[in-house]
Amino acid sequence: MIRSMAFLALLLGAISTAHASDSPVGLWRTIDDKTGKEKSLVRIVEANGELRATIEKLFREPHEEATPNCDKCPGERKNKPVVGMMIMTGLKKSGSEYDGGEILDPANGKIYRVKMWIAEGGKKLNVRGFIGVSLLGRTQIWLREE
Repeated sequence: MIRSMAFLALLLGAISTAHASDSPVGLWRTIDDKTGKEKSLVRIVEANGELRATIEKLFREPHEEATPNCDKCPGERKNKPVVGMMIMTGLKKSGSEYDGGEILDPANGKIYRVKMWIAEGGKKLNVRGFIGVSLLGRTQIWLREE
């Protein structure tokens, strides 16, 4: 009986881990596609059937302000702290990708259309921001935090 319960617990743990790797929900380390440096930790959550992402932590150089405000952001985000800011909204699953949303780049205050897809068994997330069509954009690779 105890062995059966232990096996069941292991099986349920494996199923939940496999499911988690199929979903972008969780904590991600963002990597700058131009410099290759770590930029932030971003948490993706699902709310009302769509994905949203919020910055939880910034990795800053010694000469950079530790807790910057988004002085270039439009609207209600202008001059608000970057840490805690929702930067991605509206993504919905479409086949093997998530699309239909927007992403904010706090460095320049611009808002882009966004799509993303999971890679390497859920260890990486390709996040593509673009204007108009996806061809006119750039992709960052985010790494899942355990």
